[in-house]
Amino acid sequence: MNAGRTVFAQLLGVVPFSHFEHLVDRYQSNRWTRGFTAWSHFICMAYAQLTRREGLRDLVVCLNSQSSRLYHVGLRQRVSRSTLADANERRDCRLFEALGQRLVEIAMALYEGHDIGLGLNEPLYAMDSTTIDLCLTLFAWADFQSTKAAIKAHTVIDLRGSIPVMLTITTGKASDVGQLDALSLPKGSIVVLDRGYVDFARLYRLVQQGCSFVVRSKANLVFSCIQANDCDAKAGVWSDQTVVLTGERSKSRYPGALRRVRFYDDTSCLELVFLTNRLDLPALTIAAIYKQRWQIELFFKWLKQNLNIQHFFGNSLNAVRSQIWIAVCTYLMALIAHKRLNTEMSLRNFMHLLEVNMFEKITLAQMVANAAYTDSVQITTSQTELF
Repeated sequence: MNAGRTVFAQLLGVVPFSHFEHLVDRYQSNRWTRGFTAWSHFICMAYAQLTRREGLRDLVVCLNSQSSRLYHVGLRQRVSRSTLADANERRDCRLFEALGQRLVEIAMALYEGHDIGLGLNEPLYAMDSTTIDLCLTLFAWADFQSTKAAIKAHTVIDLRGSIPVMLTITTGKASDVGQLDALSLPKGSIVVLDRGYVDFARLYRLVQQGCSFVVRSKANLVFSCIQANDCDAKAGVWSDQTVVLTGERSKSRYPGALRRVRFYDDTSCLELVFLTNRLDLPALTIAAIYKQRWQIELFFKWLKQNLNIQHFFGNSLNAVRSQIWIAVCTYLMALIAHKRLNTEMSLRNFMHLLEVNMFEKITLAQMVANAAYTDSVQITTSQTELF
């Protein structure tokens, strides 16, 4: 039974508060503040994400208008614009990054047995990056082109639940392929990559760590076929070969055998060529694995449409990283709460319900049940249409 807790308080209850306090002590996040604690900071920024505030003044006005309700979730004072701006600039963003990693662990435990429908026993990951444009005048440290600034969010998601298991924020000039050096996945995992990540030395290092990959091949690949496997042109598999690299540099960087699959996609009318170190999987399964890479593009689109990662409340690198990590934490809190409810409602609609019912004193389950209720009142045919 709900003991007077608001929907926002129940969502914040997903965060393991004792672990949050442990992280605050580790990064000394309250050492310079008298009243505006790290938890108060997190509440304010999570509120900004859920209500999609677009400016610091806008956020502060809305926060102070709800001060009596926010008091019960831990925000004990009225917030000034300078206080919140200073917190974004000065409080170590590693606090929110570490909190995000703890929430990732909770989410992965909930989705551990989730089946994505490919018949794979191994966990499947997708890696890519998204670019966020910035104003060069305000974010001079993030220079990208002569007229604009940008940052990149290099991300790895667990495809069992679109869980961001790795997130690295760099300036827009940073290369994607270099992020493979920091990639650390459980042994036996499969990671699916676009052709921007074709670096055979790095891919071979990934294989040596006990992981597999499926990557889209570049057109200038130099190779020699050592075995032609059976293929089914009607299913879209135009060729299935076991190859070795013969390029002067590539053969020394990747000395092992590779699988090269040419696949024609009827939907997009594209011919795609895949490379993988998995010689045991059917060619159609390899094509299906690569198709799952689209989930990370949908993940980026979902974040940009439903959370606030394009209007920043601070201009420093620390402020930008803090806001992005708090956005990820907000996403993970909603994802965990949504999974625990075991509802058929989409995560997007669940987030919208959280926004409009934030200070209602009902359980999350009751909130979803109220939204799912359909009125059986019949509309008469004589009723005037609005448009």
